Formats: sequence, structure tokens, C-alpha cells
Amino acid sequence: MTVHDIRDLLDATVLAGEALMDTQVHTACGSDMMSDVLAYVKDQSVLITGLCNPQTIRTAEMMDIVCLVFVRGKTPDENMLQMAKDREIAVLSTQLPMFSACGILYGAGLRGGARIE
Repeated sequence: MTVHDIRDLLDATVLAGEALMDTQVHTACGSDMMSDVLAYVKDQSVLITGLCNPQTIRTAEMMDIVCLVFVRGKTPDENMLQMAKDREIAVLSTQLPMFSACGILYGAGLRGGARIE
């Protein structure tokens, strides 16, 4: 699946990373707790979240997350968008709640990337 596919499936708006639409996404994670993201996410992932603060961008960078999807219509400020652009992370926003966004992506074949040991 690509970032472009995610945008279309979630009827999302691209806020940053227009040039990254062909980037492959292998797994997904839905969480507002960045500690869980740090513990369980694999790379080349999309993070679906409602947590709209700079820590989200920093976590995405550390975990090689290629795309952030902010749910419930949340939109990061210009500082966060610039951080994402500098780190080549695509940023999308959808009006969908997290549960629905995750369900749609799961139904389209994207699976979780949890590293459970």
C-alpha cells in the first residue's frame, strides 16, 4: 500500500509530503500514546493518531514512520508541518475517528506492525 492509497481510502487531506505519495507503507499503528508507538511499531509504518504535538513528529522520526494520519480533523501547526517536511514524513488529516480509520486500512489489507515479544 502507498501513502496515496491511504489518502484515498481515508478521504484525507495532504498537509505535508506531497512528493512522498508513492512511498510504500507496510504496517500501521493507531495510538495516542507515543510510549506504545516506541515499544511496538516497526519501520515503514503509518501512524494514525489524534495526538497533535511535536512529540508525534519526533517519535515518527525515531521509528522510521513514513506517514502520519491525524484523525478527527486535527491539523498540526506550521512548526510541526515544517518538522515533518524536514524529516520527509508525509502528514495527512482525516475527519474520521481513529477506530474507523484503522478499520478502513485493515479492511484494505494493511496490518499492524506490533513487535510483541
